[in-house]
Amino acid sequence: MGRQWLHAKRAIVNLKKGQVVGKLVKEITVAAKLGGPDPEGNARLFAVLEKAKKASVTRDAIERAIAKGAGIGGDKVAMEHIVFEGYAPNKVPVIVEVYTDNHQRTAPEIRQLFRQGVLGQGGSNKFLFEHVGLVEAHHPDAATDIEGAAIEAGANDFEPLTHAQNDDIPENAAGAKFITERTAVHAVSTWLKQHGWSVIAAEIGYLAKTYPELDETARAEVGEFLQELEDHDDVQRVWAAVK
Repeated sequence: MGRQWLHAKRAIVNLKKGQVVGKLVKEITVAAKLGGPDPEGNARLFAVLEKAKKASVTRDAIERAIAKGAGIGGDKVAMEHIVFEGYAPNKVPVIVEVYTDNHQRTAPEIRQLFRQGVLGQGGSNKFLFEHVGLVEAHHPDAATDIEGAAIEAGANDFEPLTHAQNDDIPENAAGAKFITERTAVHAVSTWLKQHGWSVIAAEIGYLAKTYPELDETARAEVGEFLQELEDHDDVQRVWAAVK
């Protein structure tokens, strides 16, 4: 029985790794499509390439994804960007960003995942979020002045991040999420990289304006629901009003 469990555990690990690699390859394609193939001029692409290298995505897969997104060569990308708005259990507002090459397949699947919550009821919920630029980064000096870095980089605000909140941040480093204008993501990322910060995410996203009060049971229900969304192959980002 122990050996059977070991094989099953390995299969689960390999499946999860495959899902991570697949999402990273798609994110590379999307980043190259939106901002071009040069990571030095495309903060989102630069950040996802760093993640892809850590996840051991092959160089060939990375190069194919960049070429596909940028329309270089014969294999051009034909993906549609869809935003779903709804509510997780316990009335937690959620925005789900999807990139898919088959809307007719993906839309019903997302609706099915929302069976525990509410999809699109009552119209848009985007007014409950701020649409902003987001840059996540860490600095090797745990005592570095995060507020000073935010001001110098041109960010509007910042939130400290720890390893417990994001395992891409080393345990003994200073981590932060820098909140910027949507047009300032690249400039803020560039300043941070030039001043000793390692950028791990750079994108345009959504920040909730308020957060519902949740007890432990409700938080667990919301967490399970959000994880189901995250696990869908076509889902690239899930933004929720939960801390």
